[in-house]
Amino acid sequence: MAGATPKLIKELREMTGAGMLDCKNALNETDGDLEKAVQALREAGLGKAAKKAGNVAAEGLVSVLVNDDFSKATMVEINSQTDFVAKNDNFIKLTQDVTAHVQATGVSETEELKKTTINGQVFEEYLNEKIATIGENIVARKMATISTDAGVVNGYVHSNGRVGVILAATCDAAVKDKAAALLKSVAMHASAMKPTVISYTDLDPEFVENENRAIKAEIEAENDELKRLGKPLKNIPDFVSKSQLTEEAIANAKAKFEAELKEQGKPEKIWANIIPGKIERYITDNTQLDGRCALLSQAYVMDDKKTVEQAIAEVDPSIKIVEYVRFELGEGIEKKEEDFAAEVAAQMAKK
Repeated sequence: MAGATPKLIKELREMTGAGMLDCKNALNETDGDLEKAVQALREAGLGKAAKKAGNVAAEGLVSVLVNDDFSKATMVEINSQTDFVAKNDNFIKLTQDVTAHVQATGVSETEELKKTTINGQVFEEYLNEKIATIGENIVARKMATISTDAGVVNGYVHSNGRVGVILAATCDAAVKDKAAALLKSVAMHASAMKPTVISYTDLDPEFVENENRAIKAEIEAENDELKRLGKPLKNIPDFVSKSQLTEEAIANAKAKFEAELKEQGKPEKIWANIIPGKIERYITDNTQLDGRCALLSQAYVMDDKKTVEQAIAEVDPSIKIVEYVRFELGEGIEKKEEDFAAEVAAQMAKK
């Protein structure tokens, strides 16, 4: 695989904010592997986490349908070529109809969907007719349905139709209405905060270890700048996830704080008033990855003084989120690289 090319250097700079030479070196060291180059820059404290927006090119809509008794929720992403068509009433109606069809048939893949029958037609033929009417290529790219017999589901799609979330939770029968309303709010939270998993326990251990190195390097780089500006430095964490905070780790932190208080000459009788606050701050400093990636650990956007987990428990302790799906329009679709000269040459060749 080739190493650093001008195109890759430009893309890596846009993704991480790192300098040109650093990007070039990282790409050469990783044989042009963009993902590995991003991680190498982060571990060296030279770049931020990759911006994924650069890969989002498709237009269209994300649609969510929740049935009347909150037992089933379906989300579909349908892509069009332009934003103009995505705002067309015919396209909006198509999106709604396809979402209802996906919920009714239970299909979960595009190829499955093509073989179903809708309004007396094979779906593929039905879609081709819509393409001919609307005048643009249309693809039903992603779909998901979640359901429950022992709780509720709910969902949310942002007003611009570009982000959607569906959630399922178990709960006591007596609180189903409260749980359904809560899930709508939590879905709104997740649409904005982009968690990747429900709980920190769902994070892959290798991912946690990689992020541990990267986040520490990021904070160390920030501290270099803060030191230059004469501002207070941030604490460098030992860990980044609660999954790493064993009883031994907490005990070691407590022993360290006790030693510091002793060295400072603080009376031992007041340690019990000071240590819990230090432990709480230690846990906060050492679970930063959970706050970025785990839904339940994130500060709740409706009340940032509590986590999502705490907000759920306040409504009713029986409510437990068990499924979470988030779609962002075009996520994972690479931008088509336009070569204007080649396009002109191709057009001339046709004449």
